[in-house]
Amino acid sequence: MEGATGVAASIEKSIAFVFAIVVGGTTSFQLAKDWKSTGLDNQVTKLLLGLMAFGCILVILTAVGVLGAA
Repeated sequence: MEGATGVAASIEKSIAFVFAIVVGGTTSFQLAKDWKSTGLDNQVTKLLLGLMAFGCILVILTAVGVLGAA
């Protein structure tokens, strides 16, 4: 990374990492809280929370350079 583009990319990765930690933590907490609930609407909520947590894991792995062409 060189120049202003490299600095901007580093800042963007840092912000993505921090927010992925915050959103992932909140999602995991809410998923654990709703785990025993029943009903179709609750099952859909759990599915969406799980997908959001998975997305946060992907963002974290990309931000630290494990995934993607960094």
